[in-house]
Amino acid sequence: MVERLHLEQFLPYLLSVTSNRVSGRIAGAYEAAFGLTVPEWRLMTLIAEYAPVTQAQLGERSRMDKVTVSRAAIALTDRGLLTRTPNATDRRSHHLRLSPEGEALYAQVAPQAVALERRIFGRFDAGELARFTDMLRRIDAAAEEED
Repeated sequence: MVERLHLEQFLPYLLSVTSNRVSGRIAGAYEAAFGLTVPEWRLMTLIAEYAPVTQAQLGERSRMDKVTVSRAAIALTDRGLLTRTPNATDRRSHHLRLSPEGEALYAQVAPQAVALERRIFGRFDAGELARFTDMLRRIDAAAEEED
């Protein structure tokens, strides 16, 4: 007899649905207020943290595919939010940084991102959030081992 799969109790499904809901909520807020897609916002945040950084490094850190990273970087550059300088060690790539306009936008968006996180996760205490974060990291590591 085949073991039945109950989708609404299947943890990968629940994780995906919840992630999509949270990402959708964030995407709506960033798009409406700042004209940013989720990939664009993720790149801006990573660049703010790790600049100078290459697109390949952004792909590794964000786990977004090359095409998504490239499109987001082009869109941000076209809007004047990023600067690109040649990478002296790899002529095929560029180092990305936030431009002054990008820094200013980041300074507006980051506090709103933190506030949105607090609204979504504010019903949990610090211990629950720490355990949840640890579990997510362990799930991520386990899923990566399966590759």
